[in-house]
Amino acid sequence: MMNPLQAGPLCFRPFLRPMVWGGRRLGEKLGKELPTDALYGESWEVSDHPLHRSVVAVGPYAGRTLRDLMEQDRPALLRAAARTCTVFPWLVKFLDAHDWLSVQVHPDEEAVRRLWPGEGSKTEAWFVLDVLPGARIYAGLLPGVDEAAFRTALAKGTVAECLHNFEPRPGDCVFLPAGTVHAVGGGVLIAEIQQTSDATFRLFDWNRRDAQGKSRTLDIEKGLASIHWDQGPVTPVHAGAYQGSACKRQTLVHCRYFHLEYVSENEPFGCGGKGVLQAVLVLAGAGRLQNADGEYALRVGQTWVLPAAALAVQLRPEGRLGGLVCSLPG
Repeated sequence: MMNPLQAGPLCFRPFLRPMVWGGRRLGEKLGKELPTDALYGESWEVSDHPLHRSVVAVGPYAGRTLRDLMEQDRPALLRAAARTCTVFPWLVKFLDAHDWLSVQVHPDEEAVRRLWPGEGSKTEAWFVLDVLPGARIYAGLLPGVDEAAFRTALAKGTVAECLHNFEPRPGDCVFLPAGTVHAVGGGVLIAEIQQTSDATFRLFDWNRRDAQGKSRTLDIEKGLASIHWDQGPVTPVHAGAYQGSACKRQTLVHCRYFHLEYVSENEPFGCGGKGVLQAVLVLAGAGRLQNADGEYALRVGQTWVLPAAALAVQLRPEGRLGGLVCSLPG
């Protein structure tokens, strides 16, 4: 009898998180069912983090958590990586940065061991889906900014003057290695692929206060100890196919944690089946996913995980289908 992890892909129930900087476009643009009138900043699509364990939405494992599957059959999910990965390697999200996220930094492996034992390091990539006028991304230090200059800027509230920034376009991909200072806001809708971690050190919060006049906690000393001071300006890679160019496949990021490719097709194409863990994020268009177990509808806002042991699946566009394919490097 075939192991269900060999037969088919996994799609999980989204976990929606209200945030002070959030909005409503997770529902308006990505079809998420926002349960209240609150401002929602994040939809966790795939997570094995203790803050939320994703629950399978459809198929033979419906109702089971990703943690259950990792404990039950990690080799089928990860193949060779099962020897070293005790948690699922990626946390996949959608973000609605309607207001400004804090200026922050995520620790690398060495820093997280010292400063946040039990958490993981956090290298991530953003893919821009939609922007509003006035939106900006801050990524990386400007030339000549060292710790002394950064401390002075923190004291003066002028941190933004230390950071490279640009106006994002839909289709931009921004790679943020751990240790890179960054911020985003003003109306940016993003797909995010990151290591499984919630380790964030907040350096500056734009002097923001809540209705009670309280500001959010900062982690300045730990944040400064996590910054890679040689990480200069980060510029985006643009996936022109997101807005209709003829390019069908484009590599956006290749690092030790994930390989990220944008795919835009109007003819059927295959994914999975090569002994490599993959995730497919549907970002444009619609279609059908066919596997040995049946057929599923594909729509914008979905994320499908293809276990390393799974047989190949066919993605059949209805018109043009576009999305990210994330693979675990060998």
